[in-house]
Amino acid sequence: MVNRGFVVEMNSAIGPYSGGLRLHPSVNQSILKFLAFGQVFKNALTTMPLGGGAGGSDFDPKGKSDNEVMRFCQNFMTELYHHISPNTDIPTGDIGVGAREIGFLFGMYKKLSNQFTGALTGKGLNWGGSLIRPEAAGYGCVYFAAEMLSTRNMSLEGKTCLVSGSGNVAQHTAQKLIEMGAKVLTLSDSSGYIYDPEGIDTEKLAFVKNLKNIRRDRIKRYAEKYPAAVYTEADYGLGYNPLWSHRAVCAFPCATQNEINENDAYKLINNNIRLVCEGANMPCTPEAVDIFQDKQILYGPAKAANAGGIAVSGLEMVQNSQRLNWLAREVDDRLRIIMKGIHKTCLDVAEEYGTPGNYLNGANISGFVKVVEAMLDQGVV
Repeated sequence: MVNRGFVVEMNSAIGPYSGGLRLHPSVNQSILKFLAFGQVFKNALTTMPLGGGAGGSDFDPKGKSDNEVMRFCQNFMTELYHHISPNTDIPTGDIGVGAREIGFLFGMYKKLSNQFTGALTGKGLNWGGSLIRPEAAGYGCVYFAAEMLSTRNMSLEGKTCLVSGSGNVAQHTAQKLIEMGAKVLTLSDSSGYIYDPEGIDTEKLAFVKNLKNIRRDRIKRYAEKYPAAVYTEADYGLGYNPLWSHRAVCAFPCATQNEINENDAYKLINNNIRLVCEGANMPCTPEAVDIFQDKQILYGPAKAANAGGIAVSGLEMVQNSQRLNWLAREVDDRLRIIMKGIHKTCLDVAEEYGTPGNYLNGANISGFVKVVEAMLDQGVV
């Protein structure tokens, strides 16, 4: 079988290209252009000096042995290394690219370039990685949600939450929600989802992490381990996802793009949802977003709410340059400050442009203005 790989370098007006590398059968150039475009503005919002890009391949790591994944990553890097470097393009992990894949990619990059440099982020802690990097996107999403709720004098304490996905972002979104006193009811993968009316606690989440990160098994095993949970197999012919039909206050789509459509949006609203905060890259369709805004639901767009991952990637680059490793608390404190700043920027810019409370407009306009001003300053017109 032949797999195709792509690199999209969208804009470097404020810094070197940076964005996710994705390994998934759905990957094509069109999807990566879509992701890279959004990444430009997401990176601008973080205040880190990073441009936007994306990359990946239609190789599917699911069901593959470590050796098969290693051989693919090494072969992919024989072409990829021509395009990446600490000052040109710094990829990080996305769907299908975790610590294992970053390790294989980095090892081959080091061999080909004969340099130990921060050309990839999400590295292992023993060889240039940063504490809190695996958790960053999920933690950042929850920090952003907490800021949104605070504008309505609410907190996450005691709130019921629907979380989709069971990968890195979903796991750490659930973890931080649990730490902040919320009740997580759902997790999912491409085979289906589980609904646990008793709530997913720390012990149950540890089981999920072992299930997905070590055993690389399906989420249905959760229901076999915890009988109170109900497993529902995925049915893509329904036109909606039953996961979003459960009653809850907050929704965190953390699986993939376009996972919440118009039908899902109405089901969420009919079941008392008050907040939708995007952990995945653009998981809500435009029709769903319009519905959330029309109904005055607190809606956190991915380019703002999901910016924690790339923000800590930037902090990892700083640590690499300094040849230092910061303490977990220091990185987490910086992440909180960055997410709080992004939230304030979105609100302030939305207010300035006559759409108060519209986080989507605030994020789009503030990111766009920053990039355009940098391009004009550099004479790019």
